[in-house]
Amino acid sequence: MPRLALYSLAVCVLAVVAAVLSFARGSWLGVVWILLAGISSNMTWYYLRKAKADRAAAHETGREAGVTG
Repeated sequence: MPRLALYSLAVCVLAVVAAVLSFARGSWLGVVWILLAGISSNMTWYYLRKAKADRAAAHETGREAGVTG
């Protein structure tokens, strides 16, 4: 798993925990934590899909080089 995906996943989990704690204490600040969790979740998916696409492109490039070379 790419390092940036792990970091953004950690931020997502921590933001969800912070949101739960904020709402449990009666604070509406949890809304901000939910928004941060959504952004970091999207970043996690982005970095995972980017790494997968990069691996596929490298594999295709290697296959083409093997056929022509």
